[in-house]
Amino acid sequence: MERLFDTGDQAPQRATVPLEDEPLAARMRPLELGDFIGQEHLLGPGSALRTAIETGQPHSMILYGPPGTGKTTLARIAAAGAGAAFEEASAVNAGRAEVREVIARAEERRRASGAGTIFFLDEIHRFNKAQQDALLPAVEEGLLVLIGATTENPYFEVNSALLSRAQIYELRPLGADQVAELLRRALRDPARGVADPPEVPGDVIDFLAARSGGDARAAYNALELAADTAKRLERPVTVELAEDAMQKKAVLYDRAGDKHYDYTSAWIKSTRGSDVDASLYYLAVMLEGGEDPRFIARRMIVLASEDIGNADPQALVVAVAASQAVEHVGMPECALNLSQATAYLALAPKSNASTKAIARARADVQREGAADPPSYLQDAHYFGARKLGRGVGYEYPHDVPDGVSDQSLLPEGMEARRYYEPTDRGFEEQLRKRIADVRQKQRKNGE
Repeated sequence: MERLFDTGDQAPQRATVPLEDEPLAARMRPLELGDFIGQEHLLGPGSALRTAIETGQPHSMILYGPPGTGKTTLARIAAAGAGAAFEEASAVNAGRAEVREVIARAEERRRASGAGTIFFLDEIHRFNKAQQDALLPAVEEGLLVLIGATTENPYFEVNSALLSRAQIYELRPLGADQVAELLRRALRDPARGVADPPEVPGDVIDFLAARSGGDARAAYNALELAADTAKRLERPVTVELAEDAMQKKAVLYDRAGDKHYDYTSAWIKSTRGSDVDASLYYLAVMLEGGEDPRFIARRMIVLASEDIGNADPQALVVAVAASQAVEHVGMPECALNLSQATAYLALAPKSNASTKAIARARADVQREGAADPPSYLQDAHYFGARKLGRGVGYEYPHDVPDGVSDQSLLPEGMEARRYYEPTDRGFEEQLRKRIADVRQKQRKNGE
């Protein structure tokens, strides 16, 4: 296989590391599209990606998805059938100088033999803007077919100019049944799979497949370690050995990337939807992923007013209290405070009447400008204010029957505007009755 600093024009071959020394996940990597499992939504019959690979004419693309879903494998399969030179690099340790070398070799190949070049760039999201820009001319003129791989949303991490020149394919986590089939293949394949495999019961396969979270590499690694341990102990692989090999699955959560936004969105929508279990689950994901608990608390305060409002005014009190608890206690103990607040917010009656009310009022101000309040409402505390009519004629509510004046308090011409329309849910039902009562008293006192 031609690496970043190689100059040969060979299609990708297996690396020079002896086969038996490679990890199980590398040994079991499919070499043909027919052996590839998963991503049916991208590789169905007649699909653009499948057609491009099968005809040996891959286009520039970015493969986006979680670890262990086949991004590198797809890139190598695409390159193998293309009859092109294959250059491979990781953006972790390659820079603009290395990219220029790849481009220079691609130009020399084209001049010498007319051969094309496929450049596979793993973790492309780690390239900065200048590094990504260095690829643009070569990709645009077709000198390089770029295949980038990333676990981060490319729309957040990759330059728009480069995105416009590449097709985005989103890979999904494998299903548990698909991971289980891959593990069974590893146990059946004497050449590339687990050497002299011990007995591995079906419940162990099912456990590893379920616990892997759709990450085939993680499942392979755990199977290999559990099998090696079982062979040393001269016993079958048990669920206990598999669990020890798997350990705790790392939470795929990037506080600066799209996972941050995805799980925040899921938490907000689950809480708004009054599903307390879903709300607590997404809270757990954020906490396990290392999210700043102060950020979570701030979102709770916003949600308390945006989605609950006066249907339960206590929700805002609870959210603010949780935020203060976070500051006083910190992690890990403040997870308890956030859990309590999350449960309360999820189960509180919901209303966005306050949100809609301020939106309507602000829209009027933005469209029409700020109308002056009636002169009798304006400040009358400075010398000469009365001569200007400020405060003159103001009717003090405590001096009228029921404490409700019929005096119009909106600007002139806006007396009939209505912004706040409470629902009939929770405490807002009482507010609706209060508004109706106030308006009735205003009419009565105005007669």
